[in-house]
Amino acid sequence: MLNTYKLYLMKLYFRYLLTISIIFVCLIFILNIIEEIKFFEDLNLSIFYPIIFTFLNLPTILFEISPFIFLITTQMFFLELYNRDEIIIFKQYGIRNLDIIKFISFISLIVGVLLVLGFYTLSSNLKNNYLIFKNKFTDDNKYLAVINESGLWIKDEINDYVNIVHAKSIEKNFLKNVSINQMDKDHLLVQSIFAEEIDIIDNTWKIKNAKIFNVNGTKIDNGEIIFETNFNLEKINNLFSNLSSLNIIQLFEQYNDYKSLGYSTLDIESHIHKITSLPLYLVIMILLGSILMFNTNYNKSKVANLVIGVLLSVVIYYVNYFFNLMGINERIPVILSVWFPFIILLLLSGIGLVKINEK
Repeated sequence: MLNTYKLYLMKLYFRYLLTISIIFVCLIFILNIIEEIKFFEDLNLSIFYPIIFTFLNLPTILFEISPFIFLITTQMFFLELYNRDEIIIFKQYGIRNLDIIKFISFISLIVGVLLVLGFYTLSSNLKNNYLIFKNKFTDDNKYLAVINESGLWIKDEINDYVNIVHAKSIEKNFLKNVSINQMDKDHLLVQSIFAEEIDIIDNTWKIKNAKIFNVNGTKIDNGEIIFETNFNLEKINNLFSNLSSLNIIQLFEQYNDYKSLGYSTLDIESHIHKITSLPLYLVIMILLGSILMFNTNYNKSKVANLVIGVLLSVVIYYVNYFFNLMGINERIPVILSVWFPFIILLLLSGIGLVKINEK
């Protein structure tokens, strides 16, 4: 059974964690619903839609900022202990500062694992529904693309035609081993186009040595044709960039599909590492928050202490963002781009904890 003081600390910590989380939920809701209202303002729909879409998107944002919620929670937790002089009382009973930090770090580690295994699955499913439903209110609904074990598939409606594009692989700005079935608006086959490679750098695809067959199966040879589409390399990349809508199992399936297609897997690798590193990330934020509070002048206002925590959060966010970009751009290995900042922060935290019991 938990010691009485541990049970007290756990209840106090979770109380502040719940309070800070609710505050962030309210802030996220207000900011996000303004964005959704702007999106729907020209559609003459009720406020019901922005509210629903905000709730669908909210868990994903909350998951992404959870480390900073834990940092601020840790600050408020220790402020409460200092305001009640409970740090001194604990020391009188032989409970060191490090013991408190180790306990709340352990709690955060467990919460982090539960967030990855449970909450992330929920948030990714809601995000997926968010994107599906919102796509119905945009012009992009008639443009679809998917990657699976057989390659890249694109449905593109343009100039009263429906084009079904299939490519075995992607190399740089080229689709490889491509077939295009072009149908009219009644979905009747008009012609089929086959090519070894297609340049998709812009919306005007350049097809060399195209083999074209009409509906009767008659072959038409062309040296080079220009094919108008709604897709280009950038748009195709962006279609698969929202990885937060995929749960962990789907991420690994997508990784295998990308790999078989020859599509870059760096984004997926980076995203998987960021998710799996969350428990360690939370522990590091607990350690940094604890060190910050034990080395702060407690005569300052709570606002001043929180501002320091927010500034620290911003610095950590941009450091992680910088390393993430380096990993995605292949300047450093992806695994290093995610874990190296954490290793540095963990070492700095270890140095800060050396004399923490003397505070």
